[in-house]
Amino acid sequence: MSYTYQYPRGALTVDCVVFGFDGGGLKVLLIKRGIAPFKGEWALPGGFVKVEESLDEAARRELQEETGLERVFLEQLYTFGEPGRDPRERVVSVAYFALVRPEVYQMRAATDADDAQWFDLDELPRLAFDHPEIVEMAHQRLRGKLRYEPIGFELLAEKFSLSQLQYLYEAVLGVPLDKRNFRKKVQSYDLLIPLEEKHRDGPHRPAQLFKFDPDKYQELKGKGFLFEI
Repeated sequence: MSYTYQYPRGALTVDCVVFGFDGGGLKVLLIKRGIAPFKGEWALPGGFVKVEESLDEAARRELQEETGLERVFLEQLYTFGEPGRDPRERVVSVAYFALVRPEVYQMRAATDADDAQWFDLDELPRLAFDHPEIVEMAHQRLRGKLRYEPIGFELLAEKFSLSQLQYLYEAVLGVPLDKRNFRKKVQSYDLLIPLEEKHRDGPHRPAQLFKFDPDKYQELKGKGFLFEI
């Protein structure tokens, strides 16, 4: 039996806000569009969802095709569907945000992207479509989740100092944090594994390095634990 629809159907896309951290500031990965509309302008990685794939599959495929990113932390953010948000046709977009370590990946543009670059969150170029709104919502979501989940470790190197961890939180939250209180709180959770290695940052004495213990966190989370900062 075949079916027809009484009403016109819109198109479905995915857009991805990819955050990175370089030790100083929060970054956003953008692609330069190689096709109209907005050809030559910067935008979020994304594209149309294929009929046979799920939304998550589409988001991961578009990230891989347009930027080379694979196997990254990815979470659904929000659905954007204002009429007229895309000049081509009625398009509804499901937005995602991703967290990556920029030094781990070699960026490369492909398919309908002419370039892929990291930009400071506070100094983004003009963005196509309603992508400024999507970036702002993703940043607010990241700020909120950082206060009650340890997702920030997705942005850090596997081994990090307590200073680097604090820099990350300050960059995402946009506020300075008291050094003593911050260290006391994060260490009180007993989720950081101290290492024998040390890291020298500038003229200061070498700082001890740590690793995050995801297994212990999952165990505590199952008991109702919240990683609150």
